[in-house]
Amino acid sequence: MDSDGQDEQRVVWAVVGTDIGPLMLAATRDGLVNVVFHATDAVRDRAVERLAARLGGTPVEDPDSPLLAEAIHQLRAYFAGERHDFDLPLDWSLISGFNRQVLRELASGVPYGTVVGYGDLAGRVGQPGGAQAVGVAMGANPLPVVVPCHRVVESDGGIGGFGGGLETKRKLLALEGVLPEPLF
Repeated sequence: MDSDGQDEQRVVWAVVGTDIGPLMLAATRDGLVNVVFHATDAVRDRAVERLAARLGGTPVEDPDSPLLAEAIHQLRAYFAGERHDFDLPLDWSLISGFNRQVLRELASGVPYGTVVGYGDLAGRVGQPGGAQAVGVAMGANPLPVVVPCHRVVESDGGIGGFGGGLETKRKLLALEGVLPEPLF
């Protein structure tokens, strides 16, 4: 309980090894709240600080937490090529407004093995001409991989940007069969 007698938001986290490097997963009682690429010690420490500042309380490392178990299981199955869709409760509290609207549309409307243009996605949420705003929403995505911002590309066929790095985006798109496997 905090000083006002309210339950603090309990946040648990763990680092999971994947084909694209270590991912930090964080969850609350409401669901998966954050996925962080390249979760080295320094990156992880900054992410834990951000979560504490945004959600309150001190996030606790707990790789055996039931709050993380299904997310870890589904991510491992995804990287093994055994799962194409995530069926997880998501805690959207780190994102709001237009960005949340865009990410929800992305999560529900752009299936495994497909891509969508930034402008097309803007049109789907009623903001034709909002391609740049969609790009900002992708950059603010607190749940990459699970909310598949790697599936958003430029209308001219370019791969576009990616918070996890372009090589990571290429690997994810190759895993889903959209791009050939990188040669090296």
